[in-house]
Amino acid sequence: MINLTKSAVNAVKGAISTSAQPASGLRIMIEAGGCAGFKYMMGLVDEPKLDDTVIERDGVKLFVDNKSYAHLAGTTIDFVVALEGSGFTFDNPNAKSSCSCGKSFG
Repeated sequence: MINLTKSAVNAVKGAISTSAQPASGLRIMIEAGGCAGFKYMMGLVDEPKLDDTVIERDGVKLFVDNKSYAHLAGTTIDFVVALEGSGFTFDNPNAKSSCSCGKSFG
């Protein structure tokens, strides 16, 4: 299961409502790279791919490919507003290590 905080749900709903392109949900992926080995990738999309798991949280659809889902199971995604900047954060119990930017893990 992947969880979204209320703040993350509101951020995604806001992004979908102002998107110039049609969007029905948020794709979350894990790719090799980043400073710790894997990096989180996110983007608005209009529809799921054939191998996606579709998760709905408080009216927000998440599209996650099966390979990425194994790395994301149990993760809580939050949207934080801070002086240093705003953005999504990931509390991933599968991460053995993470970098200081919070956007990659190992």
